[in-house]
This record gives sequence, structure tokens and C-alpha cells, in this order.
Amino acid sequence: MQPIRIYDMPPCRMVASSVGMFGEPALDVFNAWMEAQPRSLFPRDFLTWDDSDPAHPGFRWYFMHADGMALPEGAEVVEFPGGMYAVATGIDQQTDKKAMDVEVAVFLEDSGLMIDPDRRELGNIITSAAVQAVLGYEQMDYYYPVRPVK
Repeated sequence: MQPIRIYDMPPCRMVASSVGMFGEPALDVFNAWMEAQPRSLFPRDFLTWDDSDPAHPGFRWYFMHADGMALPEGAEVVEFPGGMYAVATGIDQQTDKKAMDVEVAVFLEDSGLMIDPDRRELGNIITSAAVQAVLGYEQMDYYYPVRPVK
């Protein structure tokens, strides 16, 4: 079994939070809004580090948009480009990310893929509160943007 999978995310519309840090209104308001959304079979939220404004870097959350969805304060609907991602699962805030990066790099080289520098890494927590209570931790999927080697 391969510990890394490739996910081909279709282009879609996403609700995007403002950029901020955990504990700040930009993310707290968005998180409360996301938690009020109906739970689906698969996670619909993706977190990324956004340093597009060097004066105000921080986290940005994306949540798959649905028609008629009421938006939280400070959020906007954006066109998300989608694309292929190499996805590895780890333990939130405990996984050795550098070791995971090496494992992903080896997988990509063996698979004829490379990191796509034009898109950002994403992440999401895949455990429910019930699963976290059983495991004692949260599992997280790490999404590496990839494209075929040309």
C-alpha cells in the first residue's frame, strides 16, 4: 500500500476567509461558521499559509461553496483552480513534516510528478470529534500541489 495518494481536485468555487492567525477574528469567525455547516462524507475545508501580502502573512481557510450559502463576515467567494495534489496523512501538530516532505519528494520522483510552485500547499483535519476522542489526536491530510514533469 502506498502511504501517499494523488487527488485530482476539480476547479470549484470556495468561500475564502480573510488572512489571519489562530485566535484572531478572521479565523475564529470563519471557524465558527464552518462548524455550523452540515457535515458531509468528506471534509470540505482546506487551510493554507498565505504570504501574498508580506505585511500581513497568515492562514487562509477555504470551504467548498454551495449555491445559496450565507457567508461569514469578512469572507468572499473565489474561483479555486483545483489541480493534482499528492496527499499524505499525519498527526496534526505532531508529524515530522520534514520527513514527510522527503517521503513525498521520493514518491513524486518515482511517479513522474513534481511540486507545482504556482499553487499553495493545503491541509485539513479529517477526524471528527468522536474519532479524536477515541484516538486522542487529530489526523490531518497534507496536500502538496503537483504536476507532471515536462
